[in-house]
Amino acid sequence: MTGNILGERFVLVSFGESHGKAVGAVVDGCPAGLPLTEEDIQRELDLRRPGTSPVATPRAEADKVEILSGVFNGYTEGSPICLMTRNTDADSRPYEKIRSLPRPGHADYVAGIKYGGFNDYRGGGRFSARRTTAYVMGGAIAKKLLLKTLGTRIVAYTVEIGGVKAEPVAFEEAEAHRYDNDVRCPDQEAAESMRRKIMDTKGHGDSVGGIVECVAQGVPLGLGEPCFSALDSDLARAMLSLPAAKGVDFGSGFEGSRLLGSENNDPLTVNKEGRVVPTSNNAGGILGGLSSGMPIVLRVAFKPVSSIAKPQRTVNLETMREEELIVPGRHDPCVVPRVIPIVESLMATVLADHALRAQMIPPVLRG
Repeated sequence: MTGNILGERFVLVSFGESHGKAVGAVVDGCPAGLPLTEEDIQRELDLRRPGTSPVATPRAEADKVEILSGVFNGYTEGSPICLMTRNTDADSRPYEKIRSLPRPGHADYVAGIKYGGFNDYRGGGRFSARRTTAYVMGGAIAKKLLLKTLGTRIVAYTVEIGGVKAEPVAFEEAEAHRYDNDVRCPDQEAAESMRRKIMDTKGHGDSVGGIVECVAQGVPLGLGEPCFSALDSDLARAMLSLPAAKGVDFGSGFEGSRLLGSENNDPLTVNKEGRVVPTSNNAGGILGGLSSGMPIVLRVAFKPVSSIAKPQRTVNLETMREEELIVPGRHDPCVVPRVIPIVESLMATVLADHALRAQMIPPVLRG
């Protein structure tokens, strides 16, 4: 199995490069009978699309999706679903000029060595965030499948950018208001400070990082296959496939490491339906690698964008001498706002895969 495949039963295969003809996904294992149209996919892609805000890259891709197979008369067939969007606004000229100057913070040098120089270096090629369109395409199907069969809802939102932190909000508030501003933060006051931070940093030719939180409600108890396919380990693997992702935590996460066991444990009680439930959710909805029935809560930390307009030191691979580089091209000053639908999509893809493994979703949907 290669690094371009995610999942065992609900399988996502990603293909394409930043400046190639197209990027896309093949989704295999989706049950037959799920209503699906290009509009379902397009709604999610439009949330990720570049060129829509001053806090994002100006690269103006339409990201118009085409369903090439696997859907007939508006329903999934149970066969592989091939989805594609064409690259229409790639400008490779800046990358030709710096071909021998690997960009600090990028995979240029290590990828060139690993693949013997045969890799597509334009815009980062296969290592570009452009590949995440495939994640959103597959995730759009997974989200619809989970909602229809299990009632699972997934919401991601910005909680921190450049050191500016948002106040905690309820799931419903985050779901309703995360897209009210272009930094995708449901705390409107913090959102304005985050936006100022991005624009100020961008004005100085630099970039900032941040943290995204993602919550899944309505996840059934028992998803996960310990030990090495534990639900949290598969989610972490998926999230760390994102360019610029450098850390993942669940529930109380790293903050929980500073608490006592008596503070971090989730006491159990019996609810009015007679079920045993925890009274808190410091575990983030996962215990021993299995979903607990509580909301799954994870956070992903993203580093500042490596392509910046400030001079940086690199090595000219032709002369083997140090040179100064100012990275050309069009880049996000902060990846966090555009990554919101991608994090949701990866969460959905992993949950759909585990739900199918646990036979909680049938192979044919009826009614």
